[in-house]
Amino acid sequence: MADIQGYIFLFLIWLISTVLLHVLFRNPKLSRLPPSPLALPIIGHLHLLAPIPHQALHKLSNRYGPLLHLFLGSVPCVVASSPEMAKEFLKTHENSFSNRPNSAVVDYITYGLQGFIFAPYGPYWKFMKKLCMTELLGGRTLDLLLPVRRDEITRFMELLSRKSKAGEAVDVGAELIRLANNVASRMAMSRRCSENENEAADIKTIIHEIAELTGKFNVSDFIWFCKNLDLQGFKKRIRDAAERFDVMIEKIIEEHQETRTKRRQNNDAGQQMKDLLDILLDISEDESSDIRLTRENIKAFILDIFAAGTDTSAITLEWALSELINHPHIMQKAVQEIDSNIGKNGLIDESDISKLPYLQAIVKETLRLHPTGPMIVRESSEDCEVAGYHIPAKTRLLVNVWAIGRDPNYWENPLEFRPERFVFEVGNVSKSQPDVRGQHFHLLPFGSGRRGCPGTSLALQVVQTSLAAMLQCFEWNVNGEGNGKVDMEEGPGITLPKARPLVCVPKARFNPLPI
Repeated sequence: MADIQGYIFLFLIWLISTVLLHVLFRNPKLSRLPPSPLALPIIGHLHLLAPIPHQALHKLSNRYGPLLHLFLGSVPCVVASSPEMAKEFLKTHENSFSNRPNSAVVDYITYGLQGFIFAPYGPYWKFMKKLCMTELLGGRTLDLLLPVRRDEITRFMELLSRKSKAGEAVDVGAELIRLANNVASRMAMSRRCSENENEAADIKTIIHEIAELTGKFNVSDFIWFCKNLDLQGFKKRIRDAAERFDVMIEKIIEEHQETRTKRRQNNDAGQQMKDLLDILLDISEDESSDIRLTRENIKAFILDIFAAGTDTSAITLEWALSELINHPHIMQKAVQEIDSNIGKNGLIDESDISKLPYLQAIVKETLRLHPTGPMIVRESSEDCEVAGYHIPAKTRLLVNVWAIGRDPNYWENPLEFRPERFVFEVGNVSKSQPDVRGQHFHLLPFGSGRRGCPGTSLALQVVQTSLAAMLQCFEWNVNGEGNGKVDMEEGPGITLPKARPLVCVPKARFNPLPI
């Protein structure tokens, strides 16, 4: 009897869904939607996105074209998988697609969208964007904090040197995350995470949880009658991570404010180099500021810095080194460039990167094949027409950056790791082109337009200099063997992690090392 009732229930769901779809598609506007695969009742096309969404969407685009329409549960969605379609949405129709969609996980971790990355397009977002470009992540601040980045890379090389002398294996990804966390922590809050093992472990866990949960499809966000249910346990996990972060950052802000009070009492407030937290606190205390930052704004922005700037840089470096180990002739060419232009008398510096166009090309080729943000996600704020198709308001946009980087119409032998595709001769000088800052729509690792990543310059400085230092000082092989191959399978998440960590025993190239 129970089985019969179940079949009747499923039949009724199918019947209602069929009728609703029939009614919807009688609407002439909705009949002009992009091509779409057959949808299932209730879940729509969610079943087509497993196991890794950007890979699954790439396969769908190969079948249905560079622009397709999906229903992720009850959420309408369009997927752009070519440079032309990306340009249509991110440039031609940028005004209609300047918002990021909200989700239960994002809303919770950002104190109700009080941060910058996921803030709605409007006065607050514009204020924070201007602040990022002029103060927080602008050239002047990055120059002032250059000694911090140099010191952390030097410490990282010293750690690898100790591992090398002891013949110990290194979990490269884990150590790179520690490096990136220390750089972000010192720039943001003038303290090293690794000096407090509990704090370091907490930040690592928090960022990992955020990257994983924001990269997964939460049933509660896409199926309307599951909105208040936590079927996958996401809410509990993100609540635990957010509460741990809040306790930690509250303590740090209190310590910062105590230090600032002592400086003012001693009349030396202007003598200390300010970190990002100091700048944010200054603005929150400035009564003449266009927008007064709240405590939640500050905490959410610091979390933005960690979430966007640590996991991503570490993952890019891990993919780059993995590709180089699998292509030893490319690694050797990069090492020769470093030896010829930098030598072995001193550790490479950020100012030396301009002399290394091939190394820059390696980073670009890594970002092409392994973009740390494999999909750009937006949401339409109004009805619009794109490429002859009607796109309703509140439609979610997914620009498949991962697929665009593999488009054979723009990339010869797109699955090959070949940095030479980015090196051009201008006169007798080698240049690394095109740029990765969003002007070339077949290469969008940092997004494009007004909502492109404001930390692009910082990310490139950290990634390029760290990779160059690793190649300058050490030989890298899997299991100490020159013919060992690295597994290149991708794992799930919003930031494209490797499925299996890269583990190596570094071998020093010089004695002593130039550190």
